[in-house]
Amino acid sequence: MADYVFTPEPTPTIPVAGSDKLFPVRRIYCVGRNFAEHAIEMGHDPDKEPPFFFQKNSDAIVPPGGDFPYPTESSDVHHEIELVVALDKGGTNIPVEHALDHVFGYGVGLDMTRRDLQAVSKKMGRPWETAKSFEASAPCSALIPASELGHPTTGAIEVEVNGQTRQTGDLNQMIWKVPEMIAYLSRLFELRPGDVIFAGTPAGVSAVERGDLITGRVAGVAEIAVKVV
Repeated sequence: MADYVFTPEPTPTIPVAGSDKLFPVRRIYCVGRNFAEHAIEMGHDPDKEPPFFFQKNSDAIVPPGGDFPYPTESSDVHHEIELVVALDKGGTNIPVEHALDHVFGYGVGLDMTRRDLQAVSKKMGRPWETAKSFEASAPCSALIPASELGHPTTGAIEVEVNGQTRQTGDLNQMIWKVPEMIAYLSRLFELRPGDVIFAGTPAGVSAVERGDLITGRVAGVAEIAVKVV
């Protein structure tokens, strides 16, 4: 038995819908600017700049039923609704045509962003960690196994704040599709079971405040509801 200096934190997990099983999260990869209209609203040309990737810490996951605590050092926090892709097989240089064989299931998540800190980082050419990878910045629904759901390629993706629609789009608007994301990532990193991909957000990102209720969904996949506290 390992003799740790201190007791390690438990592994972050996401529940699997319809069962008592938990999906252990290893890494969270996020795809940037994967919807053309969102790239445009953020001031970028999707035809000239392909999507890119950044990471969140695994303990940023907020499981279903959890709240989103408004983070410190920010006065402009935005929601970004995303399809979540959970992998149960890893590898490197995964061919596109075999990429979906690595998918355990799907969910819906929120990439919560300190937009004001992100703007400063962009202006100064610095990394985005303070804007993206803070505590509780990745609320997530339960996962639906691909064995039950299949592999969604179309379906409305949308979010409301206090019942008012903010973001709307469709999975078929993603610039890079799920197999392409997995194949590309596997050339940059060795993917492993437990890796999770947040697959990009449609246009309409906007600020939230304490007391707001964020509700979102990917049609035919899952729904999410998170209160800002």
